[in-house]
Amino acid sequence: MKKFNKLILYVLGGIQIFNFTPVKAQQNNTQDHAELVKKYTLAAEQGDAEAQFNLGIMYSDGQGVEQNYGEAIKWFTKAAERGNANAQFNLGIMYYNGRGVEQNYGEAIKWFTKAAERGNANAYMNLGYMYYYGEGVDTNYGEAIKWFTKSAEQGNANAQFELGYMYCNGQGVEQNYVESFKWYTLAAEQGNAYAQYNLGVMYGNGHGVEQSYVEAFKLYKLAAEQGHSNAQFNLGVMYGNGLGVDSNYVESIKWYKLAAEQGDANAQFSLGLMYYDGLGIDQNYVEAIKWYKLAAEQGLAEAQVSLGAMYYDGLGIDQNYVEAIKWYKLAAEQGHAGAQFNVALMYGKGQGVDQNYVESIKWYKLVAEQGDAKAQYNVGIMYYNGQGVEQNYVEAYEWFELAAEQGISSAQYNLGVMYYNGQGVDQNYVESIKWYKLAAEQGLANAQVSLGAMYYDGQGVEQNYVEAIKWYKLAAEQGLADAQVSLGAMYENGLGVDQNYIEAFKWYKLAAAQGHVGAQLSVGFMYVNGQGVDQNYVEAFKWYKLAAEQGLADAQVSLGAMYYEGQGVEQNYVEAFKLYKLAAEQGDADGQFGLGGMYCDGLGVDQSYVEAFKWYKLAAEQGDADAQVNIGIMYENGLGVDQNYVEAIKWYKLAAAQGHTDAQNNLERMNKNDQGVK
Repeated sequence: MKKFNKLILYVLGGIQIFNFTPVKAQQNNTQDHAELVKKYTLAAEQGDAEAQFNLGIMYSDGQGVEQNYGEAIKWFTKAAERGNANAQFNLGIMYYNGRGVEQNYGEAIKWFTKAAERGNANAYMNLGYMYYYGEGVDTNYGEAIKWFTKSAEQGNANAQFELGYMYCNGQGVEQNYVESFKWYTLAAEQGNAYAQYNLGVMYGNGHGVEQSYVEAFKLYKLAAEQGHSNAQFNLGVMYGNGLGVDSNYVESIKWYKLAAEQGDANAQFSLGLMYYDGLGIDQNYVEAIKWYKLAAEQGLAEAQVSLGAMYYDGLGIDQNYVEAIKWYKLAAEQGHAGAQFNVALMYGKGQGVDQNYVESIKWYKLVAEQGDAKAQYNVGIMYYNGQGVEQNYVEAYEWFELAAEQGISSAQYNLGVMYYNGQGVDQNYVESIKWYKLAAEQGLANAQVSLGAMYYDGQGVEQNYVEAIKWYKLAAEQGLADAQVSLGAMYENGLGVDQNYIEAFKWYKLAAAQGHVGAQLSVGFMYVNGQGVDQNYVEAFKWYKLAAEQGLADAQVSLGAMYYEGQGVEQNYVEAFKLYKLAAEQGDADGQFGLGGMYCDGLGVDQSYVEAFKWYKLAAEQGDADAQVNIGIMYENGLGVDQNYVEAIKWYKLAAAQGHTDAQNNLERMNKNDQGVK
């Protein structure tokens, strides 16, 4: 089943939450907190805004007094109303977080705005965030940009990061990678891991700066060392692929593992792949399963597919088709084409689920409509065979054509078949040749043998035995039994090549060894006649028997003849009779003639002219001249039938017309004796 390899993921980090904690007061750590509370209370009650702010901090943190958000709100409000920017900011925080007061983003915005108007950099940052997410106010990227810019210009690394992100994505401002790069750089230089990571992405993709894997690697490493999981993942990718650094699977594993242990699904999946392939670590399917499963449980489609493949193939775990289709289906429902294909395959085969062609074609169609050539081919097969859908050659043709145009050789071959047979399209040998040739040139053996047959018969092309030989040989060398038989026949009959019984025997025997019944018959024939091989009745008997056991009437007759003559086997009329009868009951004229002879002579069976007449007549009606002569003799002499010279004359004439001398002599004798002649 399908498994997926490592992919490089350069993904930008997004807006982050910062600064939603209160500003702390400047405190003298040598003083007792309780004493400070007394001091601040006295000053605060006299209207000192700074003391009111500090007292709010003491109540908020429970320093020197029992923690009391209500009291904190009270004193922050008093200080804020006197214009204390830090108090205004902290009051906004309290409303934002719902501490000591019901959560109210509108009030938070109000107080952050007042603090910002007094130059509070943290307030700038928070206002930018709230406008970005539409908290307490309609989303407004333009306002977010304005406030992030004010904060960034004061050196706030988080704001610089957010500005970089918004310029990169064109939010509230025209997309501008150069500006994005500038702000990410400023934040990265202050050690902001998110900015370092995104700056690495920009170097990796060449956005706003010349592409440089070396620089990308450096920045990822800075962020990774701060624990940034995406950066750790990308470091793993770069070490694995030798981008910006020498390839090193051991280092790749190390960074994937750090990210994976933080729950990064892409890293978990990649770590699973490393264990699967044994890169940088001993191959371990059990560990691969473990990491695939962690990523799959987070919904990562590639991991779900790989986990499904492990269950399907029984790698690192007992084979389990039910589990395999479960994971494939989860990925398929996310639109993963490979998973959809595998689900279709399993429904078609009834693996892990009841066989259901309707479900199978449903999933194949989803993949086929995405342009997957193999799925298009399979949809064509299902329409052709009427599996899960009403048989429809026109639909089959259309799907095969889509796949064929993408170079799927089996689809090209099937188009050739459909043009040859006029299925879903007007019969057209020229088009059939065209499609057979395209598939044959890709090495498809069935197409090569079909193309050879077209040249042999001169269908859609001028008859050409040399070309027929060429294509038969290509297919025969791939082991296709039908082609080996056809090639053997060309050598046997000297068509397109000098007659060569040795070559004919060689190709027949290769096909016969694969169980090809016609080839087995031909090998037996060549052993009987010593063509291309020393005459050997025992070998001939062996090959005739193999073909006869497959029900081939010609082989049954030939094997019967060997029992009759005692060639390669002890003479046995009973066995000869059985074999002639098997062939005769299939309508084989030679078998019917032989069976008639056995009844006539009482060999292997009680003599019966009636039965002899019956079987001779069946063969005679198929045009067998010897049988026609014998029927004439039986009518002439009244053997197994009433004597009838007229009928005797009739059958002698039919045989004589084929040049049978005995029939001609019998006619001449009857004419002289005026028998059956009016």
